[in-house]
Amino acid sequence: MVVHSAAERVLAGLDPEQRSAVTAPAGPVCILAGAGTGKTRAVTSRIAHRALTGDISARHVLAVTFTARAAAEMRARLTALGVGGVQARTFHAAALRQVRYFAPRLLEGRAMPELLDSKVRVVTLAAAKVGLRADRAAARDLAGEIEWAKSSLVEPGEYVVAAAKALRETPYEPTKVAEVFAAYERLKRGNGVIDFEDMLRAAVWGIEEHADVAEQVRGQYRHFVVDEYQDVNPLQQRLLDAWLGGRDDLTVVGDASQTIYSFTGASSSYLVDFPRRHRGATVVRLVRDYRSTPQVVGLANAVISQARGAEARLRLELHGQRPPGPEPELRIFTDEPAEANAVAARCRALIDGGTPAREIAVLFRTNAQSEAYEKALTEAEVPYVVQGAERFFERPEVRQAMVALRAATRSIPGETPLPAAVVEGLGAVGWAPDAPPAGGAARERWEALAALVQLAEEYAATPEVVPIGEAVAIERLVTLSAFNEELARRAAQQHVPTVEGVTLASLHSAKGLEWDAVFLVGLAEGTLPTTYAKTPEQVEEERRLLYVGITRAREWLWLSYAAARSPGGRARRPSRFLPQLDRSGGGERAGAGTARRTERRRAQVVSCRICGATLLAGADRKLGRCPTCPSDLDEELYERLREWRQRVAGAQKVPAYVVFTDATLTALAERRPGRTEELIAIAGIGPRKLGLYGDTVLALVAGAGVDEVCPQKSFEI
Repeated sequence: MVVHSAAERVLAGLDPEQRSAVTAPAGPVCILAGAGTGKTRAVTSRIAHRALTGDISARHVLAVTFTARAAAEMRARLTALGVGGVQARTFHAAALRQVRYFAPRLLEGRAMPELLDSKVRVVTLAAAKVGLRADRAAARDLAGEIEWAKSSLVEPGEYVVAAAKALRETPYEPTKVAEVFAAYERLKRGNGVIDFEDMLRAAVWGIEEHADVAEQVRGQYRHFVVDEYQDVNPLQQRLLDAWLGGRDDLTVVGDASQTIYSFTGASSSYLVDFPRRHRGATVVRLVRDYRSTPQVVGLANAVISQARGAEARLRLELHGQRPPGPEPELRIFTDEPAEANAVAARCRALIDGGTPAREIAVLFRTNAQSEAYEKALTEAEVPYVVQGAERFFERPEVRQAMVALRAATRSIPGETPLPAAVVEGLGAVGWAPDAPPAGGAARERWEALAALVQLAEEYAATPEVVPIGEAVAIERLVTLSAFNEELARRAAQQHVPTVEGVTLASLHSAKGLEWDAVFLVGLAEGTLPTTYAKTPEQVEEERRLLYVGITRAREWLWLSYAAARSPGGRARRPSRFLPQLDRSGGGERAGAGTARRTERRRAQVVSCRICGATLLAGADRKLGRCPTCPSDLDEELYERLREWRQRVAGAQKVPAYVVFTDATLTALAERRPGRTEELIAIAGIGPRKLGLYGDTVLALVAGAGVDEVCPQKSFEI
């Protein structure tokens, strides 16, 4: 009875879909869990319910996650549910534990090899062995290629063909990368060390090639749970298959729309194909979003609804469960400094209004974008922390560049224009203003130094003012020395440590996190999607990045982009992933004067007033609701409006739709505006029609008869 009541308590408070996931029978179960739908609660409740009902023993469960933080959270939740003894670990931690345990048996008494913390040092030596001088960034990219290959079960001799099939953008010629890969493997063996992929492979080898090890592992672990299953790579799947040994008591949890790590070897195909690989699998969809307001959820749905490709087959349409909140906003700025300053000002206002700084995040596509926001937040006296990366001026390549620029003041003529002087000075650290190199780390380094050139261009646009006497001043050319002093000043300001502050993070490092207020910045073509996204699959992954960013926000969401990178720079277009937002409210028309063009422009996302979904179609936006949501049309008012429109159109000798369309009349009869502000909020009623018909329409809505507001006589404008 006690066990029964404890199991019932586990089910208390679950929604119907979560309950279905928890009570699904033993066997293959696939939980498709959208952002904010309570997947951790569902999966831990499933483990606890099965354990408390006697269906399984907790000590026979292995729950695998991708981060130590997620594993710790899972263990804590299970303990709170009254279930201890479950092993919740990352793939690497689980494999390491098993390899260490079986090492004496597998290695015939020899000690387990030392585990490399990082591949970079050995990769640098391997590159030198084959005639390549690889700096740290190049070595990181080579290490990334080796990691991708090993995670994809690709051997050195297979790399060239595999890289071509996968359309890899390699840091060097594929044949040269293959040579480095082979040299790396030889160096590891010679030094008696292994890397993380070797450890996973050792765990697989121990089970596949040693029957006694397989029997012991499978006797210990009989029920498996895998979180974030869309991020599993072929090597991890091979280990999972080895653990299972043909059994099917497997629960996987994932969201194909959050597949954003395919460049590392992760493949959503295992999630997409789960029902085919496991016949008779139970598939449960969690779609009730408890994290975000309906307005944020509606925008997320609108963005991902346009997705294409294999992942789109498992697309989930989320339903917000929180009370309505503010509409997401789209802000358009003339340049990136203006965008950053506006973001900092709004962060300051949010904090002053009571929002904790730790509940605010500024998210961008690449780490190189952080400098502008670090500067703007510093000047606005807003504390901040950088998630998953160093602060801009703490990055090794930026520190090296600053040293090179200081040294360049001795060799570059003082009359050299500042941007040209900075480009020349950066040549000493191997930077050139042509196309960035292949490879993520090398490209990120290039972009960070390109950001210094952009800073120089902005700084040069404001020449130094030198006072002469009390009232006279002249402008002089901004020198490299002055720019170095400016960089030192910025670095000193931004090196102040903070314990708590606004989070600055790339979209990749924001995965799995959430905040009350989120700023998604730099949403322009060439940045999101990045210019490096060449294939349809890469472009779709960029779309999913924006989706992940949107779903990080609980309540308040800001989306923005700058029409140019720097003041007076080349114009660019907003991201293709943004819905066609209504820019009628407060925007500046093209052709406005220079001073007015510097003003920010606003676009308001229009949401369904019933369900909160983002409305894209013009007719739906006018009605203020989805076509599938119930209408609350006042039929008597609608008929009076139609009669009034007919009289006005007849007097003006124009078609009735010129006065108001049927959709506008329907919107008026549904929304029944009582004030001018509510009337003009209806699409199709602008300042002109408000002046012509506003008072009359408000009177009709208030109950006036058609004869009262529009006697049958000539109607003149």
